[in-house]
Amino acid sequence: MGATFIGVRHHSPACARLVAETISELRPAYVLVEGPVDMNGRLDELLLDHELPVAVFTSYRDSERQHASWAPFCAYSPEWIALTTGREVGAQLRFIDLPAWHPAFARRRNRYADAEQRYVDVMESLCRTFAADNVDTLWDHLFEVPPADGLAERLAVYFDLVRGESTVGPEDTEREAYMAQWVRAAVADAGDRPVVVVTGGFHRPALIQLSATTNSAPSPVGLAWPQTPGLPATAAGGSYLVPYSFRRLDAFDGYQSGMPSPDYYQRLWDTGPESAADQLVAAVVGRLRERRQAVSTADLIAARVSAEGLARVRGHRYLARVDVLDGLAAALVNEALDVPLPWSTRGTLRTGTHPAIVEMVAALSGDRVGRLHPSTPLPPLVHNAEADLEGHGLDRPGDVRLTLTDPTDLDRSRILHRLRILRIPGFTRHTGPTTGIDPILDEEWSVRADDNRLPALIEGGGYGRTLDEAAAAVLADRIAAARGDMDQLAAALFDAALCGSGQVSDRVLHDVTGAVAAAPEMGPVGRVLAVVLALWRHDHLLGTVRTGTLGAVVKAGVERVLWLAEGVYGGAAPAEPARIDALAAVRDALVHARSALGLDREAALAVAARIASNADVPPDLRGAAFGFAWSLGAQVEPVRAVRGAFAPASVGDWLAGMCALAREEVLAADGVLDLLDELLSGMGEQEFLIALPALRQAFAYFPPRERETIARHVLARRGVAGSGRTLLRLPVAPDVVAAGRDLDERVNALLTREGLMGT
Repeated sequence: MGATFIGVRHHSPACARLVAETISELRPAYVLVEGPVDMNGRLDELLLDHELPVAVFTSYRDSERQHASWAPFCAYSPEWIALTTGREVGAQLRFIDLPAWHPAFARRRNRYADAEQRYVDVMESLCRTFAADNVDTLWDHLFEVPPADGLAERLAVYFDLVRGESTVGPEDTEREAYMAQWVRAAVADAGDRPVVVVTGGFHRPALIQLSATTNSAPSPVGLAWPQTPGLPATAAGGSYLVPYSFRRLDAFDGYQSGMPSPDYYQRLWDTGPESAADQLVAAVVGRLRERRQAVSTADLIAARVSAEGLARVRGHRYLARVDVLDGLAAALVNEALDVPLPWSTRGTLRTGTHPAIVEMVAALSGDRVGRLHPSTPLPPLVHNAEADLEGHGLDRPGDVRLTLTDPTDLDRSRILHRLRILRIPGFTRHTGPTTGIDPILDEEWSVRADDNRLPALIEGGGYGRTLDEAAAAVLADRIAAARGDMDQLAAALFDAALCGSGQVSDRVLHDVTGAVAAAPEMGPVGRVLAVVLALWRHDHLLGTVRTGTLGAVVKAGVERVLWLAEGVYGGAAPAEPARIDALAAVRDALVHARSALGLDREAALAVAARIASNADVPPDLRGAAFGFAWSLGAQVEPVRAVRGAFAPASVGDWLAGMCALAREEVLAADGVLDLLDELLSGMGEQEFLIALPALRQAFAYFPPRERETIARHVLARRGVAGSGRTLLRLPVAPDVVAAGRDLDERVNALLTREGLMGT
């Protein structure tokens, strides 16, 4: 008898009814459905008594690619109806499409996301012909609202037109060739009994052609079934059922396929178009009133009249979804709209959408969340996470305060951080350490129940079997994706420490060192180096002390900062604290990790010497290079260097670099403070005002106690007895004093010019 092909739009009630009627009438030997072929051995699991919607979640990981995708089913999905009705009539059920991890799906996060951009010209032409705003309105007009008579013929014409002469990519060509193999094998095995094939309408014309020889001539008996592709030996992954939600199904929330407003189409499936329209109005009005937006009886009458008028003009036998929505918008929204009505376009809601319109869309989306049957197999991660949470007393809602110096609390913190990294809802961190160098030793968390926790854990199972393994895989992906973004890299490495994942794979280590080695600016590399060095040096708390991963990052950071520093030119550029700090981080690495990591001190000092003596280098970097060498014990002449660098326009910048790297040496050296006092005291008012901002930045590197030491030295040079603190206290802010002195200078200059001084 051959195959009967039904092309469908995913999540269409009209298509679901056609599928149910066709299968019930034909009672086929086989029902073949577009879906992941690797689930064929688990159809009993899929068809358990779940509360829909549910989805098949598939994950894939290898050294080159990480992929996750979903194949969702709701009560009115044609694919679901094909499976359930097929089982009722005793048919053999088979999914016939490639597994979701296959490279043919590499650019899709949803199996049923047929990319309508491939046939955008046809759709635009049809929308113009039928005066429809978009494909969703057109679909309702052609298929959901009209009588069911002749539906199969109309769908066939529609999908033939849609497919037309469209150029098909290699991914769809491969998928269709594979599905056609299943069709031919099923027809051969069915003999005289029919086969029903349910696929996306876009694929139907191609599958008919590819299977034409089978339908027009006797088929060989026992034609071999296609092989199910297996995961590569070097890859990890699998498929699991997950609870899904109407919100995730909604095109207004970013879903790429199927229908918008899933709650409306659920009502359409359950009760028909006339009742669905009435329920739509009730849902919108109820939601608006819950949000304290006034909706009067007069408003409802006006909305109903408008909707019925629009339905008649549009030729609808029953009120369609857009008829009701347009009627409600006309009656309830009196202001001018800044953006188009969302149901007149496709895609997510735009910024500026009227609040009442937002609530209408939400009412039609619905809040239904699926639930899996209790006997549904779950990935190991779910059981591992539940055991960890229960074993550490984190399975109950409440606030959690942790002291990280306590080993038990540290274990609990790591579990919570792994859940955070995996984005498992219900676990929120409020306080705690944010870098590897802050002294915070406590954390505060809140644990809350969340309906989306189980789906998130199931989806997280694609990364690993345990929380530790899964979190480490997520962090590896973040590190790889950070590329040249040093801030992201530093955050990922610190998160790895919080999770207790101090050791990561060789591939990740290569990614980290490669990213640092290719970074284009000193400042960001310096920030990464400072955080990672602190973790490597003394973070016994987080368990990262002297780990090989962080040590490699330290070494790469040192080499990159020195290489970048020697390429900085630009004369008298203002001081940049980020690049000064980067050299300070390199100095600290040489002090604390030179022997353990094999850092080359002599090469670093040679770089510093070249920078410090190059007049084309910005003064702050020259000063930092000099301070770098001085702080590492190199033979330098600080008094001579300070005198040589002294120029009113740039001395502050030079001193900022030197003081940042060698402030202790400045305080201890003979003659340096005396020379600075002498040179600064000899500056004129205008010169001093020019240098003042940079000088303030330079001396800000000294903590208060050391600034008091400098002040006491200055007083002693002048023979003044008293505490140095008196010089550090001003009745007003220093910048106010500086501005006042500048004003005095300008007033005096003006009075002198006008001959008014002394009058």
